[in-house]
Amino acid sequence: MLVSAKEMLEKAKAGHYAVGQFNINNLEWTKSILLTAEELKSPVILGVSEGAGKYMTGYKTVVGMVNGMMEELGITVPVALHLDHGSYEGCLKCVEAGFSSIMFDGSHYPIEENIEKTKELVKIANEHGMSLEAEVGSIGGEEDGVIGMGECADPNECKSIADLGVTMLAAGIGNIHGKYPANWPGLSFETLAAVKEKVGNMPLVLHGGTGIPEDMIKKAISLGVAKINVNTECQLAFAAATRKYIEEGKDLEGKGFDPRKLLAPGSEAIKETVREKINLFGSAGKA
Repeated sequence: MLVSAKEMLEKAKAGHYAVGQFNINNLEWTKSILLTAEELKSPVILGVSEGAGKYMTGYKTVVGMVNGMMEELGITVPVALHLDHGSYEGCLKCVEAGFSSIMFDGSHYPIEENIEKTKELVKIANEHGMSLEAEVGSIGGEEDGVIGMGECADPNECKSIADLGVTMLAAGIGNIHGKYPANWPGLSFETLAAVKEKVGNMPLVLHGGTGIPEDMIKKAISLGVAKINVNTECQLAFAAATRKYIEEGKDLEGKGFDPRKLLAPGSEAIKETVREKINLFGSAGKA
């Protein structure tokens, strides 16, 4: 059964580790992530962007697939199904479809409007026993066609959003989605420490976890980050393993063209990436 991310993140914050949000794109992704979380006895958050939700034909399809798969695979670890970078309308659709967690990304609105919309969603999320993530200061890189440089959030704005009763807060600290450019200056720990001071015990979220050096990840966790999002890294690993399979001509051997065989190396590569991240974030054995 899907759970809200509230309890797993409060435990992570108290235990000084982070729970990974791994974005799903299809059946292979979902299966690989769930099996690895179960193998390592780690809580896990399955992230779904609005674009991926659309690709999988809609949020109800996603909920049906995840619930069915958890039952058939006998998954016992806590699993939250979370809308990533949701619009206000997207959040409402996911509430209706049966997600257990939502993110409202109001970072592109003026702060007053972000507060207003977040307030309404706090009420709705509480009524449905769901967790809610809010964002202040846009995360750089490309998210479903929206491109931004990594901003640093204003700690006072973070406090005004945190005080509304959200479960977790994503604050921009110079992080970006996708591959980091060679001239990236690194995470702003100064901003992170200032945000933490303002929001107290609120679990913080680090977006754009792909390509951030391990020492920075560990330092971010020590400063209150309890949820780290990973997407690009799984995509790159899947693509590289699939490319290798085809370049080696394995799809031409016997029944190598069978999608179950063709997609197997990529699925294994996702598992390997998820395994690596769960161990780095410290959530193995915490389910």
